[in-house]
Amino acid sequence: MSSSSQLVQIEIGPPVRQPKPSWLRAKAPAGENFHELKKLARGLGLHTVCESAQCPNIGECWNHRTATFMLLGEICTRRCGFCAVPKGRPLPLDLDEPRRVAEAVATLGLKHAVITSVNRDDDNLGGARIFAETIREVRRVSPECRVEVLIPDFQGLDEALRIVLDAGPDVLNHNTESVPRLYRAVRSGARYERTLRLLENAKKFAPGMVTKSGVMVGLGETMTELVDVFRDLAEREVDLLTVGQYLRPSRDHLPIARFYTPEEFQYLKDEALQLGFRHVESGPLVRSSYHAHEQADAACS
Repeated sequence: MSSSSQLVQIEIGPPVRQPKPSWLRAKAPAGENFHELKKLARGLGLHTVCESAQCPNIGECWNHRTATFMLLGEICTRRCGFCAVPKGRPLPLDLDEPRRVAEAVATLGLKHAVITSVNRDDDNLGGARIFAETIREVRRVSPECRVEVLIPDFQGLDEALRIVLDAGPDVLNHNTESVPRLYRAVRSGARYERTLRLLENAKKFAPGMVTKSGVMVGLGETMTELVDVFRDLAEREVDLLTVGQYLRPSRDHLPIARFYTPEEFQYLKDEALQLGFRHVESGPLVRSSYHAHEQADAACS
């Protein structure tokens, strides 16, 4: 069966033709801090997921000197249907990347650094070691900075997860992204049960670790399916949850089934809080790193 026929069978719905609702219109990025951070990232040869993933909050976050640095290059080895990060054959791992990320964190005077990466299924253990070294380098030059990592699933390798956890991040995030029924189209190469197992093992391997996950809406899932995912995450003792609207990066990506209203996001937040999450960010423009320092404050204090 071809991949195209698999996408049709999932029935995620036709593209939405109407203009974006007013609550989805983010301000265009501008301001002195925005341009300074962009110049700094270019000068150090770093990539930010803020730019690569076309995040709608880039102006707000960068003007608050909050950025999410993306390790392991800018080419992802997977072809997820929602993601704007370039796909293809990646370059070799850059062993100097941890030092440069730490230099950027120190130069910006960040109090909460978010570090993520593309998928590197060509070298999962090597990628995990880059994560760990980056955590240690940030701690060396900015000991007061809290470090949050948003990691890939490392194809389920426990050794890779242990390598990252042994470096002692303050928050370990791994996004669930969607409901099980849509995984084949949304998260190419990922498995729902593998994601749950990673989040469960993070608590098992590092008791007391603050864990976090995020979900997108608007891909054709139902409210019942979303709450079932929240329940699965709560059963794994995940502390922090983000819920945001999927926005189609281009015509080559999955279509939007529908836009959720602010009232629906509030409903999902209320449902999640009742399940026991310590903090929930739920809204149209919410992304994994949105208000990350505030989320961590709620869980780490």
